[in-house]
Amino acid sequence: MAQAKIHHAKMTEAAQGKFSRSMSMADRSGQLLQSLDQLEIRVEALREAATSMEQERECLLDLIQSIKNSEEMRSICDGEREELSLTANRLLGRTLTVEISVETIRNSTQEDALHKATSLIDEIAAKLLDDMDGARKRLMALHAACVTEAPPVPIDTKFQTIVITCALEDQKKIKRRLETLIRNVDNAEKNIKIMDHRKMDDLNSANGK
Repeated sequence: MAQAKIHHAKMTEAAQGKFSRSMSMADRSGQLLQSLDQLEIRVEALREAATSMEQERECLLDLIQSIKNSEEMRSICDGEREELSLTANRLLGRTLTVEISVETIRNSTQEDALHKATSLIDEIAAKLLDDMDGARKRLMALHAACVTEAPPVPIDTKFQTIVITCALEDQKKIKRRLETLIRNVDNAEKNIKIMDHRKMDDLNSANGK
């Protein structure tokens, strides 16, 4: 009888010990999960910060190029223009030394959609000089497919279907690229009009003499 009680007590202690160990493992698992959750927040913050820096780099390059090609740069004397061009080139070079890469995780469908979207934009960009007005209209139609608010221009529904299939980060990059191309076209058209206006003024002045 006494041996039976001792055996029962040992079994109870063993069960309690096993239960305690299980609770301890559960606690450790919960702590590890909590740590991973906190790390995930930091990882996403890192990606967002890197993406923001990537956008800032693109913006700086765009601004520097705009100044280099601006009408104001062409209207100053040669000496000042050369000095300012050297400064702009130095800033351009320093900006290009900054390399930021945020890789986007995609499945095969998203990869295919990104390839199609990029090819369509590349096709239009290659024909900018041949038909600037037509290219701008096509770019506007593509951009309209990337915005949520009702655009004032026709939407390229085929492109919209492709963009929706892309990864979210790729959708944002496609939209930014289209905005940059449209802005470049607008600046180019503005410069062409200014140059044409100057030629007309020079011609009128020559005829007046």
